[in-house]
Amino acid sequence: MTGTFLSGAPQGLWSSLKDRNSTLGGLPLSQYKGNQKSSKTHSPPAALPNNQSFLQQRLKMDDVPEEITSKGRYQSKVDRNNHQFPEFVQLYQIGLVSPEPRILQHSLHPKADYLKTNYKQNNVDHHTDLFEEEVLIVRRGQEFNIDIVFPPESTPDSHAIYVKFEIGGNASEIKRTKIILPPVTGIETDWKIKVMESSGRKVPVYITSPPDCIVGRFKLTAGILFNNQIRWEAKTVNDVYILFNPWLDTDTVYMRSESERKEYVLEQAGCLFNGTGSHPEVVPWNFGQFQEGILTTCLEILDDSNISITNRGDPVIVVRMGSALINSQDDNGVLYHRKKHPVRYAQCWVYAGVFNTFMRCLGIPARVITNFRSAHDNDGNLKIDIVLTSTYEFDRIRTKDSLWNYHCWNECYLDRNDLPSGLGGWQVVDSTPQETSDGLYRCGPASVEVVKHGLICYPFDSRFVFAEVNSDIVFRAPGPNGWLEVISVDRTTVGWKMVTKAIGTRRYVDITNEYKFPEGTVESEMTVKNAAQYGCKRTGPYAPAADVEMTVDVSPAHFYEGFTVTLNLTNRSSSPRTIDLYISGNVVYYTGVHSTQFKFQNLQAALAGWETATQTMPIDASEYREKLVDQAMLLFFIVGNVKETNKALITTKVVKLDTPKLTITVSANPMVNEVMIIKVEFTNASSHDLYDTYLHLEIAGVWVFRAKTYRKIIAQSTVTWTESFVPRKAMKALVIASLYSSPLPPVYNEEEITISGAQPDPYYPFPEFPAPF
Repeated sequence: MTGTFLSGAPQGLWSSLKDRNSTLGGLPLSQYKGNQKSSKTHSPPAALPNNQSFLQQRLKMDDVPEEITSKGRYQSKVDRNNHQFPEFVQLYQIGLVSPEPRILQHSLHPKADYLKTNYKQNNVDHHTDLFEEEVLIVRRGQEFNIDIVFPPESTPDSHAIYVKFEIGGNASEIKRTKIILPPVTGIETDWKIKVMESSGRKVPVYITSPPDCIVGRFKLTAGILFNNQIRWEAKTVNDVYILFNPWLDTDTVYMRSESERKEYVLEQAGCLFNGTGSHPEVVPWNFGQFQEGILTTCLEILDDSNISITNRGDPVIVVRMGSALINSQDDNGVLYHRKKHPVRYAQCWVYAGVFNTFMRCLGIPARVITNFRSAHDNDGNLKIDIVLTSTYEFDRIRTKDSLWNYHCWNECYLDRNDLPSGLGGWQVVDSTPQETSDGLYRCGPASVEVVKHGLICYPFDSRFVFAEVNSDIVFRAPGPNGWLEVISVDRTTVGWKMVTKAIGTRRYVDITNEYKFPEGTVESEMTVKNAAQYGCKRTGPYAPAADVEMTVDVSPAHFYEGFTVTLNLTNRSSSPRTIDLYISGNVVYYTGVHSTQFKFQNLQAALAGWETATQTMPIDASEYREKLVDQAMLLFFIVGNVKETNKALITTKVVKLDTPKLTITVSANPMVNEVMIIKVEFTNASSHDLYDTYLHLEIAGVWVFRAKTYRKIIAQSTVTWTESFVPRKAMKALVIASLYSSPLPPVYNEEEITISGAQPDPYYPFPEFPAPF
């Protein structure tokens, strides 16, 4: 269930020179529509079917506004849109108003000239200066300062100054969506304000939001108290964005380590991993969470999720609904095809990359995880049933479960106040649509600690995640009477290795031990027993193990050159053993779904007591090359039958074919305001021509070059692409190139560069006006 790669660039960008900073995971923001029906309570088809009730037809619910259909459920309309704000009202009464004087005088009421947000320094202090928007963006629970500027003749007393924050169209002080500082209604608030003495025309004001503040776009207005009325000044209205704060120890997303905060919140140019557990391959990815328009889009996603404004300070709710909105199974989703229609199916790493952008943009620490050999257990019995034919070939018709060669999901870092102590920290969230959760295609957040200890009674979707990393593979084949019998059980392959990007490097780190204890240990058995208590049981009967062991090795497998498969057999008994071997080679998708069987061969081995022997089988590239699909992956099923004991041996091996390489060369010692040359080369080393080849090149977060398309690349020829660029700012950056050409899988490469001329910024900042040479 895969689709064509959406963005053309594995880094998550699909943009032209004109719209270079307007993308979210491969989507021009101008194309993001979200859920067009989210503002309506009901959206049935235009033509109502006859079996609908009389009341439904009378109401014509598609045309009934929410404020009408919500009557009787809420005292007032529930705010679910961060793009709506109350109408501006100038006066706010807080006491008795004195009579107006009879004699005409010049107004004694002081008026503010404007409000200065000091966004440049505030954004630096709040670690939001990488956002391209020139607007105040702060993190909750941390003080920021503004200046209210007055004309020379009307500087008021500092006690007469008030500020107001509003979010949503029906902002309310009781709902904490309207905050007036200092408080005037007696309603308690955790917001804090300090108004300093005036300095010339300027009155400095220091404000601190609470650590559980609503996240989103607020309207900030300044007002002056005069005659028991606050007169709000329209000229002082400004936007203020408030985000989660992983630097604050009282915020639920607090992360203790500064190096982790830099990696999981501020890093824009990262990488994902695919391939196999034996050889994880780097996929460069530009998350680009600080690019212009991304923050606005992330808030649109929250609007489309229908989360009430008052719940947007809870990261658990935000990431749970976010995981549903990234895919389009229940709504239009975020991913859009180049032809501007919602994408229903995509690769898991695309969903994970885009979801990572969403969470990091809002201030939630996040990373992408790859689980090699990931189970999709849709009935919760901790079993992946693989059915073989009577000749030990894979039975595509009768096998319903799937074992993904790898699967990517996300983790976010939260303190789970809704769970017992100790279950916070990294939480699994997955936006790839696999199974529904509470009626929507979403998954998580599920505590990694919950998964590791089998405490799957705790929300959300921990049972499903537990099965992804702990299921058994149960092999069945027809017995003498035709009934399916269990011939072998593999308890070690699922969840074989889990990796993520290591902090500060492009390498991976193995985090398998964060999800599970080593197989066969006491702790592992206790985990399974815990899971069984809550209904996730491993059921039998299972076949006893054979006394012959079998492993498989594969030589380096090249796309054009073929390779060898070597079987290693060891007799663990003193008696001789004869083994009939059945080797099935299959072209598969990365989801483990079989496409084509390209090879089936029988072998026989005879072993003396305690003997070890090998069997080698050559695989020619011509056998599989014309049958490959997306990721150029092969799966070998090797089944052995021990004649003397009638016991089965089964092992599997996933093979990811090595592809030709892209090379990137960047001119030495690039400098600010000097021409930098980037050269990309690709050699078609095959004996076949390549057609309709697409080549993408970018400096992550800085510039996307116009893509190249080659109608034909002749066999044994090399193509070269050279670009010039003039950097406007000193920085560290990542040059990323990617190539797409069927039947090749995507080909990636990257090159880290340091542009000198000033103190380099380690977080890949964006120049103000970058331009190609």
